[in-house]
This record gives sequence, C-alpha cells and structure tokens, in this order.
Amino acid sequence: MIIKGADVLPHGLINNVKEKLGERGELLKEYVVWLRDRIMHLRTSKDYNPVLHIDVYGTIGIAFNNDIEKMADYLSELERAAHPLKLRIEGPMDVENREGQMLELKKLRNALKKRNIEVEIVADEWCNTWEDIKYFTDEQAADMIQIKTPDLGGVNNIVEAILYCKKHGVGAYCGGTCNETDRSAQVCTNIAIACGADQCLAKPGMGVDEGFMIVYNEMQRVLTLAKNREKINKALK
Repeated sequence: MIIKGADVLPHGLINNVKEKLGERGELLKEYVVWLRDRIMHLRTSKDYNPVLHIDVYGTIGIAFNNDIEKMADYLSELERAAHPLKLRIEGPMDVENREGQMLELKKLRNALKKRNIEVEIVADEWCNTWEDIKYFTDEQAADMIQIKTPDLGGVNNIVEAILYCKKHGVGAYCGGTCNETDRSAQVCTNIAIACGADQCLAKPGMGVDEGFMIVYNEMQRVLTLAKNREKINKALK
C-alpha cells in the first residue's frame, strides 16, 4: 500500500479485543505506531502523508464498556501514536440497534470535538440503506459515512447518498464489500469520481493488489478520458 502510494490505508481487520485490539487497546496502539513508522521509513516523498483509516468493528466499545470518556481518552492516545498522520476510526462501537448506534456515535464525536481530539469517526454498522445514511448525516453522528454500495439497491441511490453527505458537510466514503465483481468496482469508481466522494474502497477481495489496481486503473481511465475529451470529440466527428 505504501509503495503504491495509497492515499488512505490500511482499513484493517481489528475484529477481536483479545487478539487484535488488546484489553486496554494496547495492541492496536502498538500497530498504529508500527504503521506510522513503516510509512515514514518507506515513503519516497515527504509529501506522502496518507490518512490512517482503521475499522475496529465495535471492539473499542467492548474494551471500554461503551464509556464515552474512556473511549475519548483512548482515541486521544491513538491520535498521538499516529502523529503526524491523520487518523480515522470506523465503527468504534456497536450497540446493536440503529437509533442507539447513532446516539452513541454522536456522543463520542461531540466528546472528541469538545476536547480538540482530531480523530475522525466513520459510521458503518447500522448505517446501511439510503434512509440510514440520511438519518446519520442529518444527526451529524459521524465525520464520514461508509456508503455500502450493495445495500443501496440501485446506482441512483449511491449517487444520492454521496451527494447528500457532501451537501451536509459529512465525508462520503464510497465503500462496499469484498464480495463484489470487477465490474461493480469500476461502476462505483465512476460514480465516486462524478459525485466527488472523499474516499473510494479498493475492491473486490480481501487482498491489496487486485482491488487497488482495478479501482486505480479505472480512476486513471476516467481522468485520461476527461482530460482528452475535446480531442476525442473531434476525432469522433
């Protein structure tokens, strides 16, 4: 990811408190420090400062018993561990219902803002459909919404979701699932570019290279066509 110059990495799979997060969050903190140092060591330019985006699948809430202040304390520690890189945490807790999830994310986000902790919160669980996305966005429950494209029904809804987030000052992450096709990844990439999404998931698959190259290559095709649109139109005439 670092050598390829990914703008946002690594997403990760922090889905177990004991084995991946740590009972006090110590394992994830060590990982963030290692990741930051790895980027600084391997980057080929000082201008390369990717966003660290880590999906924790609700494990921070489990480890800290959904105590907002303790979670904020921990995220402050992670912010210092990631410095000078920006940090986003996806799905910090999962309270197993939509309204509860929105309220807890909102409380955590407000607590971080009050303490000038610049870690961004990404909504994922219980924010699936167009109605969910609108609900979480209207309530300003997160800094960014992962728009899970297969759950939206049609590409028109993906468009509306991205535009709605952008209109209301919430980051739009054109996401999805690893269980997609190369074609769906290409279509979603075109939509993400057209609508000005802040972030686009490399997909399909659980690895890096294949999904990254499918999405990156599609981005380059679109940008090249847009750049040369006048020449192409003349040639077609």
